[in-house]
Amino acid sequence: MHELLKKERELTLVQPPFITHGARHQARATRLLLRGLVHGGQGIAEATDLKVSPLQSPACGVRVADGSAIVHGARPWQGAYGQINIGDALVDIEPTGPFARTDLLVLRVEDPEYEGDRDPACGDIGYFHVIQGVAPETVEVPEGMSAIPLARISLPRDTATVTAGMITDLRRLANARYQHRVLTAWPTTRQRLPGELGRWTAWPTEAAWDVEVPAWASQATITVTISGLSVEDGSLRARMRTTLGEAKGKSALIDSEQGPASHLFTALAHTYVLPPGQRGRTQRLAVQTNQHADSGQGGLYVDRYAAIVATIDFAESPE
Repeated sequence: MHELLKKERELTLVQPPFITHGARHQARATRLLLRGLVHGGQGIAEATDLKVSPLQSPACGVRVADGSAIVHGARPWQGAYGQINIGDALVDIEPTGPFARTDLLVLRVEDPEYEGDRDPACGDIGYFHVIQGVAPETVEVPEGMSAIPLARISLPRDTATVTAGMITDLRRLANARYQHRVLTAWPTTRQRLPGELGRWTAWPTEAAWDVEVPAWASQATITVTISGLSVEDGSLRARMRTTLGEAKGKSALIDSEQGPASHLFTALAHTYVLPPGQRGRTQRLAVQTNQHADSGQGGLYVDRYAAIVATIDFAESPE
């Protein structure tokens, strides 16, 4: 009985190759190991990989940029496949006749152990595949197909040229990078908003940090909360916003038309799209305040016991 249990347990554990001397290569074990290494994710490896664009000379086709991707097998415990495209791949798109058509371009894998009859010994089991006549809002590959979506191509009727406006990017990152940071500041003195009415001023003074932007980040979502604000000596209307380098975020309103108010709290939030010039560099994150010129003559203060908290979420996305 113990021998039978031992044998059954040995059969269920797939042994990865390359980890023992003289081991026999197991393709399925490698695929399962790859799936585990990418934490179950599938899609492109980096933000610019496998981007679909029109051909350089107008024609009914597209080009797929170089890059790599992970494709999960559609069958249980099939594992994942690594695919690499070196240089632009040209893919033909069939012209339309009297009716419009939507096509889905995917990176597909046909492993003959599970589907199809492609022979990996003499041909490619991974290839760019066009699925014709899908629904106009399609974003996923058909169920049961081992593939990842790259682009949806919406072709008007009587069309023999694919333009950029017809291509909808559907790529996803297999494992998008993400970074969360928290920054804090506390005013050292009680401060009144300086400067002229109607002009943006860097204030509160301590609400400023030098932030290193990751080289891979394509966007940054920033939130800043400030406690300990107060309005004195009358009413006022003012706006506050964040800035990141030269970019300006959306503003939040502070409205005290009824006169003085204490213990005010404000929250600022904005998602910045990061151009290549901001990535991999140190950028100044700051808060600016602007008291409306047509508001009352009250003063906006921040207490020396106020807490200023900034959170930054850097994220990577296809581009």
